[in-house]
Amino acid sequence: MPWYLYLALKQLFPTGKRFGSFFFLMSVLGVALGVMVLVVVQSVMGGFGQVHRERMVETTGHVDVTGGGRPFSLNAELLGRLQDDPRVETMGPYAQGIVMAQRGRVPQVPTVFGIDARQPEAYGITQMLVAGDLADLHDGSTIVSVPFARQAGIVIGDTLEIYTPLMLEALNAESVILPLELEVVGMYEIEWNPEYSPGLVVTLRALQDMYGLEDSIHGLTVRLDAKADEFALAREWNAFLPGFVHAQTWRDRWASFLWVLDLEKTMMLFINLVIVAVAVFAIAIAQLLNVLRKTREIGVLGAFGGRPRELWALYCWQGVIIGGLGTALGMLMGVGLLAVRDPIIQGLSALTGTRDTLIQFYYFAHLPVRYSLVDFAIISVAALSLATLAGLVPAWRAARLKPAEAIRTEM
Repeated sequence: MPWYLYLALKQLFPTGKRFGSFFFLMSVLGVALGVMVLVVVQSVMGGFGQVHRERMVETTGHVDVTGGGRPFSLNAELLGRLQDDPRVETMGPYAQGIVMAQRGRVPQVPTVFGIDARQPEAYGITQMLVAGDLADLHDGSTIVSVPFARQAGIVIGDTLEIYTPLMLEALNAESVILPLELEVVGMYEIEWNPEYSPGLVVTLRALQDMYGLEDSIHGLTVRLDAKADEFALAREWNAFLPGFVHAQTWRDRWASFLWVLDLEKTMMLFINLVIVAVAVFAIAIAQLLNVLRKTREIGVLGAFGGRPRELWALYCWQGVIIGGLGTALGMLMGVGLLAVRDPIIQGLSALTGTRDTLIQFYYFAHLPVRYSLVDFAIISVAALSLATLAGLVPAWRAARLKPAEAIRTEM
């Protein structure tokens, strides 16, 4: 072992002190607390992102074959090619639009979705039903979202009057129009997805009639088996899909929202790195004072043949050791704190009465966590780098001392 590394350890762990010097303990604890905060925040933000990604796939499928809002139709050969792909678990056509719905004298303008009720497993709406059954959906009925039902005062069994754009065109031509009447046979709730709330779900044929689409659709919702790569599948399909029709993954469809999630996580990383930087700044000051206090000792080392780069390494190694131990301890503290997060959150929410608020705005009271090796690697490298930088100033000071002047110094 090089003498400067041995001396660095000896200064941090003086003889007779099992856990090292007070300076060493406080320095390691400062780095550990900063790393612990980083681990907790990044893991929780990763958990929130994972929950949202799972919900995206749950509600909209892995791949969406769409015309970008324009209706289209696929010939039987091409449709069969898509359906026969061994990676496809289920596939369902859909169409969507906006209508005016009215019950009594309370008009609303919800989004309306047309789905093939014979393929319920293709649509995420089936997992969100809170009343009724998708089997009850027929051309003369609808399933409404809970927020829409609350706004319009609707219960199951009520009848909605629907006015479509085609009807409004007929009205402009001074024709007499009669609204389409739909019976409410169920309710669903997908509050986190603004596309579905407020909204109506009808059969695909009913929506095609409302908009005069004939056999055209707006898209195909595709769900894949667990081992399939949706991104590779989308690239392959886009190579042969015609015209403006293209396949987009859930990540493409929600690109803006995912960008915001990633930006929040990145900003939280940089903001919380300030905590580590504060701890590192304190380490740098403490080590600089230590160099000043040991000026004569450094002079003696130089007089006995210690080269400037070895004196520089002496204090740099102290920063590395403090950073390494602080990082390891901080990660253990962070993982330990996250292991008991739920009792803490439940206790705080019960004490402050905010559990319902958590559910209202985040749609779950359980705090999700996702550990990422990439996050751990970034945190480790950042903490170690900052701790090493903390030793550069005192190391530079020690390396510049001239042995003769240092020995004559009185402290």
